[in-house]
Amino acid sequence: MKEEKLQETSFAFISEDEKKNLKKRIFASVYSYRSRKYRVKYSISITAAIAIVVLICTYIYKIEASPIDDYVKIIKSINNEDFKEVKLILNNNQNILIAEKNAIIKYSNTGEKIKMGVSREANQSVLESKNIVYNTVIVPFGKRSQIELSDGSKVWLNSGSKFVYPAVFKKDKREVYLEGEGIFEVRHDRNHPFIVLAKNHKIDVLGTVFNVSSYSDDDFIGTTLKSGSVQISYKGSSFFKSDKTMKIIPGTSASYNKGTNEINVQNVDVDIYFSWREGAFIFKNDNLKSIAKRISRYYNVDIVVENKELGRQTFSGYLDLKDDVEKVIQTIKETTNFTYDSTEKNRIIIN
Repeated sequence: MKEEKLQETSFAFISEDEKKNLKKRIFASVYSYRSRKYRVKYSISITAAIAIVVLICTYIYKIEASPIDDYVKIIKSINNEDFKEVKLILNNNQNILIAEKNAIIKYSNTGEKIKMGVSREANQSVLESKNIVYNTVIVPFGKRSQIELSDGSKVWLNSGSKFVYPAVFKKDKREVYLEGEGIFEVRHDRNHPFIVLAKNHKIDVLGTVFNVSSYSDDDFIGTTLKSGSVQISYKGSSFFKSDKTMKIIPGTSASYNKGTNEINVQNVDVDIYFSWREGAFIFKNDNLKSIAKRISRYYNVDIVVENKELGRQTFSGYLDLKDDVEKVIQTIKETTNFTYDSTEKNRIIIN
């Protein structure tokens, strides 16, 4: 067999141009290899980052999740217009209807006995349960309710409100949920802070008197402080937008705009925000459209302001809510130029 010899390449005879081209090809090959390696590393980094974000979101969700959330989902599906009396829902799904216009509900310190009005009573099993037992009060339009919780705190609920709360507070915090409007007179307990939850909204309390307005069909959530101290937290509109937290002092009101996520804090006459508890509305340069909306809820009457320019006109004054709705409308009419018709049942049209 003939032995084959490898052909040797002599670099001595390569021209300068060929050397330059060869050098370019070598660098191009190295750069291509590094780019592929970088892209692989970059893809792995992005995948890892996404996984970390998902884990953090899941972790935060688990931290913020509360047993009260399940009950909140249930009441969101209940329409206040479906019934005409205050409804109290106990832990055994027992529904109690309270016919009084201003329903009064009072709990024993164990949460097992509930008094309604002067002589009516109800019982529920609470202490045997390992989990927190929640009750719910749903106030239709045209009605109000006053609740004394098991810890002695008092809550006044305005028309069209929904309120979820423990029959008895068992853990290190007293957490309740409100949709609508409520005035809170919280029993002081430094070791068990009182927390009011609303949509994307949390109010931490130690002991104070304040008003919260959080109707689902309003553009804002308002918190007005009469005495004590509260800290308000607003959830950001996305995971990457941090929450906003602030403290307000007595005599101030914080308003959170749901559309713009902006917060406005101003000094106010607090009596304006608490007057409905005493059966009155106090207005100070409020536009007629917003006034009509509040009166509609209070009396459960559909009040329509047809003219937009008229709806923007402002009104200041005192309305006695012990009067019937037409007398209240007549009081407003004395200071503002308009006419109204009440030909349809439960409907008033302001022209």
